[in-house]
Amino acid sequence: MATQAKRGRVAGPVGGGDADPDPVAGFLSWCRQVGLELSPKSEARCRASRAGCRCCWRCCTSCRPRPRPGAPTLRSGRSWAAWSTPCSGESLSRGGERQHRSLARSVLARRPGSQALVPVGCVKGTRVGCHCRPEEERRRLLQGTGVPEAVEKDLANIRSEYYSIVLPFMEAHPDLFSPRVRSLELYRQLVALVMAYSFQEPLEEEDDEKEPNSPLMVPAADILNHLANHNANLEYSPNCLRMVATQPIPKGHEIFNTYGQMANWQLIHMYGFVEPYPDNTDDTADIQMVTVREAALQGTKAEAERLLLHERWDFLCKLEMVGEEGAFVIGREEVLTEEELTTTLKVLCMPAEEFREFKAKDGWGDNKREDDSLTITNIPNLKESWKQLLRNSVLLTLQTYATDLKSEQDLLSNKEVYTKLSWREQQALQVRYGQKMILHQLLELTT
Repeated sequence: MATQAKRGRVAGPVGGGDADPDPVAGFLSWCRQVGLELSPKSEARCRASRAGCRCCWRCCTSCRPRPRPGAPTLRSGRSWAAWSTPCSGESLSRGGERQHRSLARSVLARRPGSQALVPVGCVKGTRVGCHCRPEEERRRLLQGTGVPEAVEKDLANIRSEYYSIVLPFMEAHPDLFSPRVRSLELYRQLVALVMAYSFQEPLEEEDDEKEPNSPLMVPAADILNHLANHNANLEYSPNCLRMVATQPIPKGHEIFNTYGQMANWQLIHMYGFVEPYPDNTDDTADIQMVTVREAALQGTKAEAERLLLHERWDFLCKLEMVGEEGAFVIGREEVLTEEELTTTLKVLCMPAEEFREFKAKDGWGDNKREDDSLTITNIPNLKESWKQLLRNSVLLTLQTYATDLKSEQDLLSNKEVYTKLSWREQQALQVRYGQKMILHQLLELTT
């Protein structure tokens, strides 16, 4: 199912004048000028968005024979793709350049882990991430999903980076930055723009310990929409970057990129859209680590038991299995944080004497780790104490939402009511519903 346009075409070209009567022809002319090669099996079309109110870019295959896997749909030379130095060259200090590279990397690093292709962020336009939504709306529509908290952290980081790095840099170069552009709001929009349209080239396996590569701005690649079941992705080579088909694409069908293995809460957080249930096979639900601790504390009766549980938790922190802001991530078919959740359930549920011995040995060690599989299919076979703690944690998590699963199901099943919801309300509903379906699956498995 096609996602909504990434950005809408606003009235008039930059600088005034009449709107281009044929924007696609203008785009293709620009591609020829800069050496951006589009495959003869693909074409750019200007289509109306699903809402029917704006014109947007879509990149689709033409009516020629379908591209096969491995066939390039576009090719961009690195001279046009790389964004690695400030535009003002010698006027920017080397220290400032390093600071800005560090800033770009820190923003990208906040993005949840994904595949090799990592465009991140939100942009002001038809599709925007939740950074650009009113706080009251975020909390009303997305309570319990983790999105409001993630956005607040992002905004706090952007504000901190602006006042500690960006503003001092601009003040040190008044010839380049006039007072009217020294604005936190303008910087927030700038960060949003770069985050929305940038890619990050993956490190080689032997370079995993190095800092991430600087972000790349890849012409034309950023106009492609995202699907979990995508049919193209970006490949990196020394001389160019190519968008390559990963499966046969029928003629006339849209070319879909991947923004990474992203759950719906991550998509709406960074891009302002989701894939409707059950299309997003990468969807997940989080159980906060402190929620498991709370569920375990509810099962204690005496003060000695509570003290011992806190001792167990502190030891898990020492093992770096849990943290105050961490979460256990549950997918539709797998537990993405299997080791962390397995270890946590084991330590919190093991008898006191066994815990003393376990702690004395400082954990299992490299060769003494017990083999307790925590796959989705194996959850019914877990020890009863494990299942009970997991179930209680799920119940506490479900209490953080403002609505229950049945309310969401009623809205989704009533097409007349659903179509009357705003676009943002529909997207938020899909996020909540997908997460609750995963959590209720866990409830069934632990019963």
